[in-house]
Amino acid sequence: MSLPPTIVWFRDDLRLHDNPALDAAAHSGAPLVLLYILDDQTDGVRPLGGAARWWLDKSLRSLGGAVADLGGTLTLRRGPSAEVLADLVTEVGADRIVWNRRYSGARLVDQSIKTDMQAKGVRCDSFHAATLIEPFAMSPAPGGGYKVYFPFWRALKAQAVDPGPLPPPDRLFSAAARSDVLKGWGLHPSAPDWSAGLHQSWTPGEPAARERLSAFVATGLKGYSDERNRPDIESTSRLSPYLRWGEVSPWAVWRSARAAVESGVANERDVEKFLSELAWRDFSQHLLFHDPEMTRRSWKRQFDDIAWRSPEAEIEAWRRGRTGVPIVDAGMRELWTTGWMHNRVRMIAASFLTKHLLVHWSVGENWFWDTLVDADEANNAASWQWVAGSGADAAPYFRIFNPSLQGERFDPDAVYVRRWVSELRDLPAKTIHDPATILLGDYPSPIVDLAHGRQRALAAFAKLKTDRASLEGSA
Repeated sequence: MSLPPTIVWFRDDLRLHDNPALDAAAHSGAPLVLLYILDDQTDGVRPLGGAARWWLDKSLRSLGGAVADLGGTLTLRRGPSAEVLADLVTEVGADRIVWNRRYSGARLVDQSIKTDMQAKGVRCDSFHAATLIEPFAMSPAPGGGYKVYFPFWRALKAQAVDPGPLPPPDRLFSAAARSDVLKGWGLHPSAPDWSAGLHQSWTPGEPAARERLSAFVATGLKGYSDERNRPDIESTSRLSPYLRWGEVSPWAVWRSARAAVESGVANERDVEKFLSELAWRDFSQHLLFHDPEMTRRSWKRQFDDIAWRSPEAEIEAWRRGRTGVPIVDAGMRELWTTGWMHNRVRMIAASFLTKHLLVHWSVGENWFWDTLVDADEANNAASWQWVAGSGADAAPYFRIFNPSLQGERFDPDAVYVRRWVSELRDLPAKTIHDPATILLGDYPSPIVDLAHGRQRALAAFAKLKTDRASLEGSA
């Protein structure tokens, strides 16, 4: 007698290796419905931005091919997840659904689905796959989460347990189910197709993720601690979109980096720094788990009360890389072209928007959500708030990056700026980072005087501090 089908619900885990939900279902002996749902309707599930939709299109093609190579079929459905699953359970007669856990507001959707399905006699099993340690597994005190990174990092190293690698299934036996046609979802941009730069820069999918990891460990880990802030050289892993989409697991990255020490390819200092950067993903998920409103409101709520500006022309200049500040413009043009930006430059560009222009961090967060191929709810919001000073373990409000000095320090020969701001390619490195020295007709004048912008921000933040002290004193 054949077993009823099991639905394997893929989400942000588009891989066959190290996929515990898939592994559990494949070993059950039941026929499988390997399902991806494009859900842009359910409350609590944030619709994807344009660059992320482009990546998803290519990643699903890759996953579908890998599944087919093992004899299975990837089923695609679009709509509210609860409705799609209910319909599919009835259609195929499934008695079990498995998935890997999410920790954003979408976890409430998962909890509701589990409750409803189990009431109907459908078993639901969830697994840990997206982080090094689950957000609810660590706490400095009962009922509360970590608010500072380095204690979190120390606790993670002490408590996280490597689950060990999981190979992909040998074979996949799929139950028959109707599937949408991926092209019909319109994930790839058209009219116009603006994705040429993304196509030139990235190859989405699990095979490319594993190749990128191997290449970085072999040649990129050495010197990482000293060079990771340099946008002018290949100094970072560029694994962030693959981790965001779950095309490689964080534990696979961890194991590969630790193996590099054991084999002598990299030293302990470089690997420790790299792994501490990897763990910021976990810290961001930890923060969002304990404050589900973090993507919409300041983690330090009082920061929403600042008299933020809304200078639309300046914001648009920032989005298009036309601020007149070279390192900021280089970063924003890299983002628009490739769907990615070096992390140091992300901080510089974010500081310029939130401090020099005094624009609320959510404006930048929304733009990055739409334009980054690695746009992740937890990382994006936590990182923007760290720079703005409104987040956990944030840079102090009075820390304002000077973009000229940052450019001189981290792009000393102006290689990065010249690569992305072609108008400045003939200027000497000693002057290219100073907006005050650039007088070119085809390059814009600075949209803000850096000294004035800095003082305006300090005054606004200082007023917030004074007002809050006054309120607390009168309470």
